[in-house]
Amino acid sequence: MPEYPEKLNEMLADFAFVTDRSERAELLIDISEGFEPVPEPIATRPYPEERRVPACESEAYVWSEEQPDGTLKFYFAVENPQGVSAKAMAAILDQALSGAPVEQVAQVSPEIVLQIFGKDISMGKGQGLMGMVAAVQAAARRELAERS
Repeated sequence: MPEYPEKLNEMLADFAFVTDRSERAELLIDISEGFEPVPEPIATRPYPEERRVPACESEAYVWSEEQPDGTLKFYFAVENPQGVSAKAMAAILDQALSGAPVEQVAQVSPEIVLQIFGKDISMGKGQGLMGMVAAVQAAARRELAERS
């Protein structure tokens, strides 16, 4: 079993207790309201295509920035104003993985999307959200490769 960052484990445990679909939706909407778009010093529109998450219906983009302590800070843009799921995923990834040990972030599986959104998530939405996780995971793996 891969070792995930502590904050992510706590969030996944919280979602494990939510079995009601509407309760899960409410929780995700609340989380999405905490979404903070990428600040201008990091990126400005139009965003570069290489930062775009493949298969994401909400046009999500991902950036990472190395912090002085060697961890990464993740930033996201979600271009679809109705992209509540993508905004919730971005907020979760930022809160749970920014500042976490890069070795642990590199192990985070895109399958966490099913734990967060539930197994009945649509295939299209699931693919995009998993793509967001994969982009964060890839950034952590690149960082580790550059260090070795």
